[in-house]
Amino acid sequence: MTDPYAQARTLVLLRHSKAEPPDDGPDVERPLAARGRADAAAAGAWLAKHALLPDVVICSTSRRTRETWHGVALGMTGTPPEGGSAGPAPAVHYAADAYEAHPEDLLALVRRVDPAARTALLIAHNPGISLLSALLDPERADQEGLRTSDIEVHRTAAEWAELGRAGSVITARHTARG
Repeated sequence: MTDPYAQARTLVLLRHSKAEPPDDGPDVERPLAARGRADAAAAGAWLAKHALLPDVVICSTSRRTRETWHGVALGMTGTPPEGGSAGPAPAVHYAADAYEAHPEDLLALVRRVDPAARTALLIAHNPGISLLSALLDPERADQEGLRTSDIEVHRTAAEWAELGRAGSVITARHTARG
């Protein structure tokens, strides 16, 4: 008997960390708050500790998601006490389509991941990222949605290009707080 998850792929969904409140500038340019920077590093440390280092990162082009990725990458290096080795550098793709995206748009970005990649990290915004998690695993998704710095880990036996509705299982959740 073959294990359907022997060649499994792991999709890590991360809602961006806490941003500064809106001001007169454009929403897309809101930076992370101090708490958000600490939480992003804690998210990276958690990913390293649990061997969830991405081969590919898909990140919205908004300032707060780019700053979240920067903090996650720093946290994966092992700087926080609970961190670990970051391993090889992932391929990072900044996607303007991930800003204010619907879940189907985010899924389309995931479907374009290199077939050789085993772990992909998607950093995006609500409500899209929460709705994507619910689309992928309607039974286990958090009905209240992802909060800032929330991580949901999905596993699937499907190829990235074939990932679809109810096509993965949530295997872990974490709220990163630094």
